[in-house]
Amino acid sequence: RIVSLSPLGKGAPLVTGSYRIPAAEVRAWAAFTTTTPTQAYRSSGRPEVIHALERIIDTAAHELGFDPIELRRKNLISSEEMPYTNPFGITYDSGDYVKSMDIALRLADWDGFAARAASARERGLRLGRGFANYIESSIGAPRERVDMTISPQGRVEVVVGTQPTGQGHETSFAQVTADLLGVDANVVDIVYGDTDIVAEGGGSHSGRSMRHASTAIYGAIEKLKVQGAALAAGKWAVDPAAVGYDDGRFTEQDGSRSLDWFALARDASEDADGGNEQGLSISHSHEMHTPVFPNGCAACEVEVDPDTGFVRVAKYVAVDDVGRVINPLIVDGQTHGSIATGVGQALWEQCFIDPDSGQPLSGSFMDYGIPHADELPSFVTAFNEVPSPTNPLGVKSGGEGPTTAALAVVINAIVDALRDLGIEDIPMPATPFQVWQAIRDAQH
Repeated sequence: RIVSLSPLGKGAPLVTGSYRIPAAEVRAWAAFTTTTPTQAYRSSGRPEVIHALERIIDTAAHELGFDPIELRRKNLISSEEMPYTNPFGITYDSGDYVKSMDIALRLADWDGFAARAASARERGLRLGRGFANYIESSIGAPRERVDMTISPQGRVEVVVGTQPTGQGHETSFAQVTADLLGVDANVVDIVYGDTDIVAEGGGSHSGRSMRHASTAIYGAIEKLKVQGAALAAGKWAVDPAAVGYDDGRFTEQDGSRSLDWFALARDASEDADGGNEQGLSISHSHEMHTPVFPNGCAACEVEVDPDTGFVRVAKYVAVDDVGRVINPLIVDGQTHGSIATGVGQALWEQCFIDPDSGQPLSGSFMDYGIPHADELPSFVTAFNEVPSPTNPLGVKSGGEGPTTAALAVVINAIVDALRDLGIEDIPMPATPFQVWQAIRDAQH
């Protein structure tokens, strides 16, 4: 499989975005070159198609005399239409796009823009605003496995096949396990990355980890509940159907006796067959081929210095539907990084290749323009949780979506600031020189 084709393959079926567009045609070409190959990275292909779509919507609104927000609102797919199948046969699982847009407009103080624009003019700057809706898809490797052990010593070990690189799996997976088992998260140990222990796993990519791992954890615990009820029934000499379960405790039907997970694990380790030192142990594998579709929107304001072409992002609001949010702090952190990734592509980042030698000229951080913290505002973020019906916890995906809207919303804002000069578009990256050149060309 040639991963370089991922942006094309993943982006093309979503060119109609979040909108009720009944017919569409895509003609796409993949080119093989002798230069450095591309690779799938953070919403591979989706930011580019959303950029094209949302730029077209802004341009159409301007040329036809529509309010850009109302034009979007009229054409957004409604929550009542879910699940919705787009012209390419892709079925969106769930979402409330209109609600996300309304939240973003409120947080951005959209109606107060005129006063801020006037203040910017007094300082010799042009203030522009942009908006963009987005949708992206997530599926990844379909198989995932969890090996779970509840020990007599009062610990829960969960072996997973994902591999975190800063996403906080050890925290969020422990949280899921603890909530479903009814135990404290501090007694849960997440094991990953050791191929001597991990029997199977799909890895961490394509926004799959939380959805696949939490589904496997859920399945393992459902099996453990059956196992635990049978053990309790044997201890009490009753039918397993007479054993109830609630929030980490197995209780006899009349309520006279109960056991928690760790008491059952101790009983299992001391059974008449010589004991099982591990306590309660189960393995569960699952396979999921149905994609989910994280979605959301962004609003942005930029200040443009007409003398230098310098663009400063003055305000940035992101609203994302990642399905059920397991750990808001972790997802919010991923959202911030994802926004920075997209803003970087819109304003600074570009891979320069020498046309004669084919050698990259931007091969170090001295030559490659990446955003710094002091060049970005404090982002305003919010979640619009619409659980996905495709998995037990309703998880979609976090961390990639905010990148998807960033390209379009930043360029829309820059063009809005310069539209009265006759500027209709700014190529990416919108570096100071690119913007300055566009202003000079428009003035002459």
